[in-house]
Amino acid sequence: MSFDTISTVIPRAALLVLLAALSACRSAPPDASLPAATLPDLSRMEAPVQRQITSQFETVTRLAREHAAPDVLASAYGTLGSLLFAANRDDTAETAYLHAQALAPGDVRWPYYLGHVYMNRPDRPKAIAAFERTLQLSPGDVAALVWLGRVYLDDNQPAQADARYAQALAAQPGTVAALYGAGRAALAQHDYSRAVERFEQVLAADSRASIAHYPLALAYRGLGDTAKAEAHLRQQGKTEVGPPDPRMVELRNLLASSVAEEARGMRAAEGGDFKSAVEHFRKGVELAPDSVSLRFNLGRALSLTGDTAGAAAAFEEALRRVPRDTGARLALGELLGRSGRFEEALTQYREVLTLDPRSADARFGYAGALVGLGRSKEARASLTESARLFPDDVRFKEAVARLRAASR
Repeated sequence: MSFDTISTVIPRAALLVLLAALSACRSAPPDASLPAATLPDLSRMEAPVQRQITSQFETVTRLAREHAAPDVLASAYGTLGSLLFAANRDDTAETAYLHAQALAPGDVRWPYYLGHVYMNRPDRPKAIAAFERTLQLSPGDVAALVWLGRVYLDDNQPAQADARYAQALAAQPGTVAALYGAGRAALAQHDYSRAVERFEQVLAADSRASIAHYPLALAYRGLGDTAKAEAHLRQQGKTEVGPPDPRMVELRNLLASSVAEEARGMRAAEGGDFKSAVEHFRKGVELAPDSVSLRFNLGRALSLTGDTAGAAAAFEEALRRVPRDTGARLALGELLGRSGRFEEALTQYREVLTLDPRSADARFGYAGALVGLGRSKEARASLTESARLFPDDVRFKEAVARLRAASR
């Protein structure tokens, strides 16, 4: 139907009103009540990251100038916010997310990401409001429930946290992060029996969740079981547990930077996917060839895939750049020792001990290389001295005992 045909059916004044309404549906300017989105200082960021963020900012500016459809402009603002957030520029990320939320109030991503921005700051009231808004749009969202529970705990509201963790477990039973949060909430409310139950469930489900040992020790102490409390205190660690979180995975994968690739590699390695870890560390090295930590982590990941030669090359390159890097030298010594190259391993351990005479790992590796070379008497003397210096490290005493038994 042509415009002329429409005009014969609908009075011209009504038609103008209709066209204006249609135009308003197609486009919407940025919310004038919000501050304008701006770029932070990008000068210290890697060049690929600078280009990514600048390009996205130009896209937002162009779409706003062209009065793009609200959902299109919202998505552009949201992507800009995510790039800035991934680059640790929370303030400018917040502004971009607020524009995205104003343009697309029904899109669950924008209040969810705002919740993380406020949680990082920390601004607990705003984080709570943002995650509650997320749950209004997506009831039963496990990730939002777990993060909201954490904010409530940090805000000294354990009962509210407990309720959110219960919702998460109802939606997805066995979620380790929700079990851990529920244990913390129970502990904060002095419900020691329930806290023990939850933390034990965490460790049964994921033995790597070493962060659960310390609060579990507190819960056992609350029950008067000092033996179990002490046992778990000795096992305490820092390995965190988080919920399945596809939105944050998507955000972390946006940024093309060496830091982001290193973080992705570390997450892959922690999950036992060493092949993917190698790929991420290699990408990171391509973006930042001078990064010793990336080369070190690449070497560790390669060694775990069985690529001994590749791992040795990565460690050696790290040491060529920073010869006093004891971590890379120690890792190279361990790798050489496992490969039967004991004389070369001994050289690396000597270098570490020159730099750090109290390195227990270097002393243990040094003695192991001596054993490999058939110099058991020297090894026993070294281990005996180390046992004296490190009385709490049982490795040395046990190794001395094994050497004595082997010599009989």
